[in-house]
Amino acid sequence: MKADDYRERKLEIEGWPVNLTSYRIGETFYCNADNVSPGATLVRVSAPTREEAEAAAIERAKVKLASTQRHAV
Repeated sequence: MKADDYRERKLEIEGWPVNLTSYRIGETFYCNADNVSPGATLVRVSAPTREEAEAAAIERAKVKLASTQRHAV
């Protein structure tokens, strides 16, 4: 199957840079949120619309990143 309606954008969530990628396969939209550096996947979500998939991915990423401790370098 081929991915359609591909979109990628960068945003900041809870002070962390996040890359949000969304695309459609068939009738379902998928969204992947990853930490820009090192690129580790935070969440993967599927939903009937892009808006629902992105909103769910952002909300889950907020929860995970809010509980992540930062250490002074």
